[in-house]
Amino acid sequence: MQSKKSGVKPAQRVIKKYPNRRLYDTDSSTYITLTEIRELVMQSASFVVRDARSGEDLTRSILLQIILEEEAGGAPMFTEPVLASIIRFYGHAMQGYMGPYLEKNIQAMTAVQAELASSGEVLTPEMWARFMSLQSPMLQGLMGSYVEQSKNVFVQMQEQMQKNTEQVLGAFGIKRP
Repeated sequence: MQSKKSGVKPAQRVIKKYPNRRLYDTDSSTYITLTEIRELVMQSASFVVRDARSGEDLTRSILLQIILEEEAGGAPMFTEPVLASIIRFYGHAMQGYMGPYLEKNIQAMTAVQAELASSGEVLTPEMWARFMSLQSPMLQGLMGSYVEQSKNVFVQMQEQMQKNTEQVLGAFGIKRP
């Protein structure tokens, strides 16, 4: 195993999923649970889940299972209308833009959270609410870039939809006025 001091990134941890639904961590040579995979996520550990027979990457489906368990755990993050809206984006012209849009928004919120954590205080819901109400210059700067990123992604989505519309209309010999 490489030393952390050498600056070399450690190899990605491989977890194998067997037909009996068991998950085998090749790093620790033990069977693990979804809860333990959740802990790897919380630790920002690099890992991949592969089907033991085919080698197919199952990481996304395992992460979705973890989200499903979290959502069923009593304190869901997503409301039914939000979930219904997400479902409606599948097959829609904006589907390809929704993932990157959500990803950028989550990255911006993670940056805000990291800034708060760097102040040395434990981040609690009460502290988050207090911080949001103070509207500090740091928050204004971070949220300003967050809003700007969101606006840029939305403009890109609009431009792409315009191009797609023109292509569809052009295929039928219709020109847009």
